[in-house]
Amino acid sequence: MDNYLKETKTLNYSDNSIQKLINDRNWKQLDPVERVKAIYNYARDEIKFGYNISDGIPATEVLKDGYGQCNTKATLLMALLRATGIPNRIHGFTIDKALQKGAISGIWYTISPQNILHSWVEIYINDTWYFLEGVILDKEYLKRLQEKNNDCKTTFCGYGAYTDNFENPPIEWNLNNTFIQDKGINQDFGLFDTPDEFYAKHQQKLGAFKKFIFRNIVRQSMNKNVNKIRNNK
Repeated sequence: MDNYLKETKTLNYSDNSIQKLINDRNWKQLDPVERVKAIYNYARDEIKFGYNISDGIPATEVLKDGYGQCNTKATLLMALLRATGIPNRIHGFTIDKALQKGAISGIWYTISPQNILHSWVEIYINDTWYFLEGVILDKEYLKRLQEKNNDCKTTFCGYGAYTDNFENPPIEWNLNNTFIQDKGINQDFGLFDTPDEFYAKHQQKLGAFKKFIFRNIVRQSMNKNVNKIRNNK
C-alpha cells in the first residue's frame, strides 16, 4: 500500500494549505469510511466544477483555484485522501467530446479534440477498491442542470455529464462506486499509482497553438457557460 500513499510533485499534500484544511476539518479524527465520505463531499461540492489551466497542475493549485474538472479534482481528492491515510490510485481514460457540448460551443466545439483525457480515483478501503468518478460535478451545478433539462430522466449527455440516470445519478458515496461521466468513456489507459505517472505517459493531444487558445480563451468561455448554469441564468 505504500505506493498508494506516497507524496509526489502533483500530490503535494505536505503543503501548508492542504495540512491546514485537513486540520481545520478534523478529517483525521473520523473513522475511515466517514473520512472518505467527508473528503469526497468536500472535493465534489466545495471545489466547484470548472476548467483549470491544465490537467497536470498540483493539488495545491486546484485548491487555490477552488474549481476543477475530472482530472484536476482527481488530483486534489487523491492528495487529501493520501494525507489522511487512505490508499488510492488513478484510472486513466478518454471520453467523447460530446460530453462537453454546451459547456463548449460554436467553433471551439468543432475544433476541439474528439477524445478528451479523463480519469477517476480508486480508493482502497475495507479490502475493496471503489471508483470515485461522481466527484466531478458539484451538486449545486448538477441541480441547476437538471432543472434546465427537467424533461430528461434517463440518458443525458452534455454540459460535463454523461449518465443513463440523469434524474438520480450515483454521485453519493457510502461504500459504493460513484459516476457522472462514465458513459462517455471510449478508451481505457489502465491504472497508475499517481497522476504524475499518468500524465508522463498520456496528455491531451493539442498542438502548441490550440493549447494556447484553450488556456487563454476557450476555458474562460467554458467556465462562463458553466457558471451561467450554476447561477440559473
